[in-house]
Amino acid sequence: MSHFQDYNLWQLAILLTYFAVLLMLSFYGSHRYAIVHLYRKYASGPDPEPAARFTPETLPVVTVQLPSFNERYVIERLIDATCQLDYPRDRLEIQVLDDSTDDTTALIRDRVAHWRDRGINISLLHRTDRQGFKAGALQAGLEQARGELVAVLDADFIPQPEFLRQTIDHFTEPDIGMVQARWDYINRDYSLLTRAQAVLLDGHFVLEHTARNRSGRFFNFNGTAGIWRRQAIEDAGGWEHHTLTEDLDLSYRAQLAGWRFRFLRDVTVMSELPVEMNAFKSQQHRWSKGALQTAFKVLPRVLRSPQPRAVKLEAIHHLTGNLAYLLMVILALIMPLATLVRVQQGWYEVLLFDLPIFLSATFSVCYFYWVSQRELGRPRWEILRLMPAVLALGIGVSVNNAKGVIEVLLGHKTPFVRTPKYAIQRAGESWSSRLYRGGLNAMPAIEFALGIWFSYAIYEVLADPRHPFGSLPFLMLFQFGFFYVAFLSVSQTLGSRPEPPASPSEQSASR
Repeated sequence: MSHFQDYNLWQLAILLTYFAVLLMLSFYGSHRYAIVHLYRKYASGPDPEPAARFTPETLPVVTVQLPSFNERYVIERLIDATCQLDYPRDRLEIQVLDDSTDDTTALIRDRVAHWRDRGINISLLHRTDRQGFKAGALQAGLEQARGELVAVLDADFIPQPEFLRQTIDHFTEPDIGMVQARWDYINRDYSLLTRAQAVLLDGHFVLEHTARNRSGRFFNFNGTAGIWRRQAIEDAGGWEHHTLTEDLDLSYRAQLAGWRFRFLRDVTVMSELPVEMNAFKSQQHRWSKGALQTAFKVLPRVLRSPQPRAVKLEAIHHLTGNLAYLLMVILALIMPLATLVRVQQGWYEVLLFDLPIFLSATFSVCYFYWVSQRELGRPRWEILRLMPAVLALGIGVSVNNAKGVIEVLLGHKTPFVRTPKYAIQRAGESWSSRLYRGGLNAMPAIEFALGIWFSYAIYEVLADPRHPFGSLPFLMLFQFGFFYVAFLSVSQTLGSRPEPPASPSEQSASR
């Protein structure tokens, strides 16, 4: 470390950059405290009751749209569950919006025929061009739909029979444009990866959605497990595919058009979490990139609108929050350097400057997810055991998500890549032979390199008694996060042997 002593200007630059990044991360981290505050202030008690109830004679016609692209493992499960919804058959229409290029279409055709023979109004709308991806499929289906209300369910969801009965009456209020249910997970306990994912999503739904909705801020439809008033979609300009998060985009446009949304925290729809790291990373990349694309598209309209200042500020945090991943990568690059530079510092300086700033950027995350899990009744010890994995996963995918942010800033377009689903529910079930697996790319190499970078910093701290050992837990958390994500990305890809797609003769035999 003697070379650092010869370059005091570089030392100062490293430390200033380090603290500046931490302060910016603290800005986004502190917003989690604000969300918890809003939740505690406005969200106590059960979901709001609808203003009135539909009578059997006045129940509206509902179109349920099931968008699908190469979903051979889960599409039949979705169709079967949707066809068993508790709703009058003469007022229920089901559209399977299929863009598949494999044997999924044949499977859908069989299930559609099966349920049609049993009196269900269900149809298959198959496209071959995928124009507009999911947004294009939803818009194409809307043009043929007869429902006043339109529900959307992705292929990995399993609606309970009472789903429509639990949500439909909120549309007796004429200005309600969308009702969103909370996601729950059939495979939450499949692995450490799925348990950590569930915690991350619970924070989004339980705290963010509930706090934003009940405090009068904007919140968003999540692409599935929700119902739209058709007029709200049309007033907002319809489904558009300028971003990778068509649901977020439409949500903001509809609320700017004056429609109110409602989130039902206590109504859940079961779904399937990605069990494979690359599938999870693909999903995270799409969400991170799409949210920032939406920010560039709609945030200027929000800021120019007559909406209250609180709504505008929350929209800024909501739509630009993924910039924190780019800051996290910068922090990961510079934190070991900052640790090595501070060899001359004593415990007092660390406690006075370093630790409080770092804790303000990280403790808010722990507190946020702690509150969300306690609201769901999770045991304290279970939450504490999972918290390091939750933090590590968020750190580990930061490179992957920062890539999406950088692509937006550079104007680089990428197609909509859907998240593979394998119908995996219980621990021990294998998905290694399933189709739709992605190949290796350069991302794990970068993640491994960052893991090694933090390993070097840890070695330096342990080897030199002058180093403040208080930095070790944070260095080890980053080290574990990058190694964990990189290792699963590689091992799960190399350890799989995907089965071949069904041949035309096998498809015919299955029918």
